[in-house]
Amino acid sequence: MEVGKENGLTHRRGASGGEGGCSGRKRPRAAESGDFFDGLPDELVISILCKLSASAERPSDLIAVLTVCKRLNRLGLDPAVLSKASPDLLAVRANRWSVSSNRFLQRCADAGSPEACYILGMILFYCLRNREVGVWLMAMAALKNHAAALFSLAVIHFNGSGKLKSDRNPKVGVLLCTRAASLCYVDAMRLLGYCFLDGHGVHRDVSEGNDYLLLANAREFSAFLHYSPSSPLRHTRRLRSLSEGLDLWRATPPPEPHPANRFLVEWFATRSGDENGEGLGTCSNGGCGRPETRRHEFSMCSACGLARYCSRACQATHWKYSHKAECTPINQWLDAGIMADEAPLEGGAGGAELVLD
Repeated sequence: MEVGKENGLTHRRGASGGEGGCSGRKRPRAAESGDFFDGLPDELVISILCKLSASAERPSDLIAVLTVCKRLNRLGLDPAVLSKASPDLLAVRANRWSVSSNRFLQRCADAGSPEACYILGMILFYCLRNREVGVWLMAMAALKNHAAALFSLAVIHFNGSGKLKSDRNPKVGVLLCTRAASLCYVDAMRLLGYCFLDGHGVHRDVSEGNDYLLLANAREFSAFLHYSPSSPLRHTRRLRSLSEGLDLWRATPPPEPHPANRFLVEWFATRSGDENGEGLGTCSNGGCGRPETRRHEFSMCSACGLARYCSRACQATHWKYSHKAECTPINQWLDAGIMADEAPLEGGAGGAELVLD
């Protein structure tokens, strides 16, 4: 319907009641012209979500994205995104463990995430006692050069975890430790060093053992300098003397435990010994959390007879950060000239060697 004529041009009222232009077309809506998200290709959105998945510091970082809209929920659960999941993204807490948590970790593991394979494998093997599937998942992570998974499998072989004492296989443990050490995993370097010192699973070589222990300490100190926000040398990275460096190394705080180990610590902290089996205990190293799978599986500190360890690596860590001040008779070790920053080795003064049952 014509509503008026001006300068020879006819104006018509649009369908929305407004006035159209001279072309007669409707003015585009803001939603149609301003929503660029729907125009992004799936490949680009998935690429962005992969970056988020790999750098997430907590599970809520990804969950918040999944709840935005159906499209982000669908793309956020794409296998390419889940395969890049960081350890912090997969950091499930023991008090929040549920069927949904299990399903999410399994979905990430099926997508090819080595972190998910390792974390779920540790939970199944030690907490839920599904040994076969747990070992298989850790092996899948180890095949992708996951250093922590390689070390955990080494500990299992050294102790014969989940099996009989006669099933211990230190030679396989040494091979797994060697591979993890080549990936600069500190605990593997330290455990391998003690294996060479003791001739456990490998030909005894004191020089090689000391080299591995020195390399482990250097690597641990280097990681603290580079990555710890509390490091006084984070920006300067200069030492005035070797003694200053040693004092700083002795004062370094214990490393943050892996989410898998933190889960174990929380899980068994809320459960009684009877539930895990009579006489069974957990590793005395507070950041480990591994439990015994049979009686007398772990080695005991022969000086105090109280602390037990799944490996010499955990013994050395616990000794440095707390046990050297708690274990008795510490005065005998100091009088004998043993370094207070290393756990007494086999044959050390005071009989403080780690007893291997």
